[in-house]
Amino acid sequence: MLNLKPEDAQKRLITMRKLIVLMAIIFLASCSEYQKILKSTDYGYKYEKALEYYDQGDYMRASTLLQELISVFMGTDRAEEAHYKYAYALFKMRDYISSVYHFKEFVKRYPNSEYTEDARFMIGVNYYHLSPNPRLDQTDTNNAIEAFQLFMNLYPESPKVEEANKMVEELRNKLVYKSYLNAKLYYNLGTYLGNNYQAAVITARNSLDDFPDTKYREELSFLILDSLYIQAVNSVPEKEEERLRRTLDEYYAFINEFPESSYLKQANRIFEEVTKLLKKYN
Repeated sequence: MLNLKPEDAQKRLITMRKLIVLMAIIFLASCSEYQKILKSTDYGYKYEKALEYYDQGDYMRASTLLQELISVFMGTDRAEEAHYKYAYALFKMRDYISSVYHFKEFVKRYPNSEYTEDARFMIGVNYYHLSPNPRLDQTDTNNAIEAFQLFMNLYPESPKVEEANKMVEELRNKLVYKSYLNAKLYYNLGTYLGNNYQAAVITARNSLDDFPDTKYREELSFLILDSLYIQAVNSVPEKEEERLRRTLDEYYAFINEFPESSYLKQANRIFEEVTKLLKKYN
């Protein structure tokens, strides 16, 4: 801690006060200037100031001006740029719902614009940011994937294709994780109000069919094996043998694909129990 002399401390305090006053003056002057711009009917000047605010990263002021100028300059090149930068300003302010709406509107109005390629990409990016926790509804996740796929189909040579692919992979993993959580929920419900193990198997298989390269493939595959096993050992006598053999087939498929699986001990225990129970049918 600095030990300042009383006179030095007083000087520092005065300097700080001067800085605060100066900053307040600058802020008020800035506000005053902005209010004048808002009230101005010189739309060319407004447009220049909107772009200036945009370039400075003052997206709140830029977006307010650009929103007005879109309709003022309708049918001109300025309207095109104003609309594009307005949508981008909304994105920068993290208003993803409004941003995706205006990027979509931009694409409809200006399908051949120099900004259209990036606008289509930004539709996907906005939905990517709107994509929620895997436990919640995944409509925006699906919207993001569809938007990126359309972008990559339309612009296969775009330098942003690699980035789009990475986001699509992440989004797909989110979808399959949600599916895994659903399958796990059915598994945990067990026989409550019906045979939830069968629902777990169906959900997990659908996930593997839709996303064969998922990083959750091992977890889903073991969940199928374990669910089949539990169904088999709790079967009525007339269905037991068939279900045990299905479980055995699933076991061989599992260890063939995942010979070093972290679930190997549990899988081998299932194998031992199933082969023991099948002896009475041989």
